[in-house]
Parts: sequence; structure tokens; C-alpha cells
Amino acid sequence: MYSFFSTINNKNKYLFLSGIVLLSTLFSCIPQKEIVLLQDHSTDKNYDNPYSNLKGITDQYILQPNDYLFINVSTPDEKISDFFNQSRNSSMGGSQQNQTFFYYQIDDSMNIDFPYVGKINLKDCNVVQGKDKVKEALKPFLKEYSLTFKLATNTFTTLGEFRNQGVQNMTKEQITIFEAVAIAGGVTPYGKQKKLQLLRQLPEGPITYTIDLTDKNIVNSEYYYIYPNDMLYVRPMRAKQFGIGESFSLGIITGLLALYLTINTIIK
Repeated sequence: MYSFFSTINNKNKYLFLSGIVLLSTLFSCIPQKEIVLLQDHSTDKNYDNPYSNLKGITDQYILQPNDYLFINVSTPDEKISDFFNQSRNSSMGGSQQNQTFFYYQIDDSMNIDFPYVGKINLKDCNVVQGKDKVKEALKPFLKEYSLTFKLATNTFTTLGEFRNQGVQNMTKEQITIFEAVAIAGGVTPYGKQKKLQLLRQLPEGPITYTIDLTDKNIVNSEYYYIYPNDMLYVRPMRAKQFGIGESFSLGIITGLLALYLTINTIIK
């Protein structure tokens, strides 16, 4: 390398040095379009909005086997209430410490075993429909009562290029995809935000969606909300596959080379 640079004049050396610095600037940075969220891609060449419109929010999640439900029957007669809530007492903590809920697990046949009433099938039910099913089952036994029916297993999973991987707790039954990313600590610099994969369990089986977090059209789509048991996966960029860490920049190498050339030019 030294013999090569010794054969060119100072002017050419400076031009070459400028080119090195320019290339380091271009290649050591991730393009802005890859990391900026909620962009308007409608002006992009051959862009076709891949997202269908959002149909609803609260009625989208369908109950699944192994889900746990909080169910409590309350009547004016405390003894009757205890009869229907027997052997399942579990006091809640926090702001609900004075309220009593009762856990019911949905089995593989989508049934819950309710005291005295027997098995109640919740197949293809969302939370609202599940509550209606329990109310219908209680009609022959109760006239005046109130029913609390909530989903207990509010978690989703994050894998890949999230800062916090694993099972994440949800603060409500449905959260936006950006809230989910925030709960997971955000995407690392080497995560492909344009190719986030969402795995969702549906009654007909699991299905995978590919989501572009940089596309603002996602806000009005059916993928904008995350539901319990969803799994999010962000693939790494190729730089991660080469063993390059987050602190690495091509500018480090080219900067050292530029420093060497500068010192060499001054000395010569």
C-alpha cells in the first residue's frame, strides 16, 4: 500500500482521502428509511398498501385452550354468591385488593367447569361472547346477579432483535404494536423494522403476518393491535450475522486509514 501511495502526487492523495471519508460517511450509516417509523410510502415507486382496514378492537381476540379467566358471580345474598364461587377464591393485589376473583382454565375442548352449572363451552368466543355464554348458563339458577368476566392471561412474546426478549405483560387486553415494541425496550439498531413478523393463533390455526413499522398505513389496519398470546419476531440485518456489534462503524476503519494517509502526506 505504501509503494502505491508513494507513486501518486499530493493532489491525488488528497482526492483519494476525500473519497475515503465520503465512502465512510455513506456506508457507516443505516439509511433513514430503514429506521424512521410511520413514513408516508404512498409516493414510493410501485407502492401498494398491503394492509386491510381495521374492523374492530375489543372483539378480535378469540379465547383459546389454556387461557385463564377471572369470573365472579355477585348476588344480594352472600351465601348464594359463595355457592357459585366455591373453592376458587383468590384475592387480587394492587388497586383491586378488596375485590375477589375466581380462576377458570379453558380445557382442550374449550370448556370451563363452572360450580353447580357444569361445563360451559366457549368455542369461537371472544371475551364479550364468553361472558354472554356464562350469563345464559346461569339463567335457570339466578335472577338478580352481576357477573365479572375477564381474561387473566394477558401476555405476548418478543423474540429476535428486541432489547428485551421473552414473555411480556400487557397492561390491557389489546395494545398497539408500537406499545408492544416499547414494552420490549424497542428494536436494536440491527433489527429489520420493515420486516417485523407477527405470529397469531386463530381458530383455524396459526398465521404469520409481515409488518412494516415504517409504514404509517399500519395505524388503520387490523395489525395495529396486539392481542394476548401473539408473538413478535424481528430479524437481524446482515451486519449482525458477520459478528459486528452495535458500537461498530465502518467509519472507525476508514477513519484510521484516513489518519494514516494524512500523517504520511504531511511527513512526505
